[in-house]
Parts: sequence; structure tokens; C-alpha cells
Amino acid sequence: MKFQLIGYPIQHSLSPWIHGEFLRKAKMEGNYTINEIKRKEDLPFQLEEMKEKGVTGFNVTAPYKQAIIPYLDELDIAAREIGAVNTVHLKSGRWIGYNTDGLGYVRSLKVKYPEEMADHSLKILLIGAGGAARGIFYALSSEGYQHIDIANRTAEKAEEIAKLGKSWTVSNVYTLEKAEQKLNQYDLIIQTTSVGMKPEADQAIFSISSLKPGTIVSDIVYQPILTRFLQMAMENKAKVHYGHTMLLYQAQLAFEIWTGITVSLDDMDEQLQRILEGR
Repeated sequence: MKFQLIGYPIQHSLSPWIHGEFLRKAKMEGNYTINEIKRKEDLPFQLEEMKEKGVTGFNVTAPYKQAIIPYLDELDIAAREIGAVNTVHLKSGRWIGYNTDGLGYVRSLKVKYPEEMADHSLKILLIGAGGAARGIFYALSSEGYQHIDIANRTAEKAEEIAKLGKSWTVSNVYTLEKAEQKLNQYDLIIQTTSVGMKPEADQAIFSISSLKPGTIVSDIVYQPILTRFLQMAMENKAKVHYGHTMLLYQAQLAFEIWTGITVSLDDMDEQLQRILEGR
């Protein structure tokens, strides 16, 4: 089995380590390599070359999650509605695109907080309206969650995301300032922007001092693992969910698509945390 990651720049990606562990756990012969593509114009040539080399699946990261779409033969429904692809599988000679980012994120939350996430009437606040927010919102709505509000600096992008909601999902769009005033209404708060990422690790999107105890607070930033946003959440007696677990679960779903095998993550989240903290 041959798998790849395409994007640019990606030399420091942890995907080869993650999928190397998956191959080992599944007792499969194969490899997962990095394929840096500097120009969008090279994508169709690279897809042909991958077929010739026997690559049966690959992941897509920035800046090609949308640019890859015209060169694929088919998209699954999630990738089509989200408008971005992070996983591609060669099936019967055809490249099929998927998006496992949001679904992987929701899976990671369910594993960490199974009882809380079993309640589809949870009040959820999504902060940000970029590609990550789009995928996570789509996945949460598809999984049956009924109340998902979106907070963003500008309303337009947030309103576009809200349109992805299924018929059972009710969404309000708020400014960051308005959302900050309403924090005590939510059971789950998800921070999807890059605010707080190294080297600006001392920043947070806004203050979260008005949380109700027991709120789950998640931040998709994983450099650092413990962001300022999560530090504030812990100070206010919230339950926290670390962003690096999203990496593992979206990869687990991609591996399932390629091989039909669900591998156990065991202690990979702790191992990944140690790797990230050493960087």
C-alpha cells in the first residue's frame, strides 16, 4: 500500500508518523510519504504520476484542499457540500475525494466526552468561519446536533456556513462581542480560528470568564497544546478538549476509507502530544 500527503510547505507534517503507526497496527506492508507540490498547475501531472507509482490514497492539505477538486473524478456528499477535500482514494481507476476533517473532529469529541456528546440538544457555539469551521459545522449538523450558533468578526461568511445545516439544526450568527456576552448559555464551545497559535501563544479570541461550570471548551489550535483559550477555560472550571486529537481522528477516518480497517489509537494521543511539546 502506498499513501501520500500533498501540499506546500509540508516537510514538518506529522501525517507520516501517524499513518506509519496505523500501518504497523494493521500489520500491513506499505508506506506514507510526503509529496510537496509547489505550483497548483502541477496537480494534474502529479495525479497521473501517483497512479503510475501505485499510490492508492493520499491526503490533501493547504493550499490545495479546494484546488484539487476539478481534477478528481467524484466527490462524496460531505466533500461536495463543504467544498473542500482532505482525503482522496483511488477506486476502480477513479480518484474519489472525501473530507474527514469535521467528522474526525466530532469523533474525537465523542470519544473524549461520550455521555455529553450523546445529547443532541447540546447548545454549541462555533467560533470562526473559515474552512475548519465549515467542516466542523457540517459534521455536527449531519450527526444530528440541533443548536449550533456561529460567532465571527463578519457575519457574511458565518451565514454561508449556517446554510449547510440540516433541517433539524437551528443556528444564530453573532459578532464575537455578542457571543462573549452569551457564553453561559452554551454546553460546548469550539474555537476554530488560528488565534493563539505559536508564536502568538499568549493571545485568545476573547475572554471566557462567564462560562457555566462543566462546559466543554475545545480549541483546534495544537501548537501549543494548551492554548491561552484553554487555560482560561480550565481556570473557569470547564472541561477541555485538545486540538491535536483532531489530527488523529481525521487520519483514522482517512485510513478507513483507504483500507477498510479501523485501527485502534491506544495511546497515540499521548505520544503525539509529547512529539508536539518537543517542537
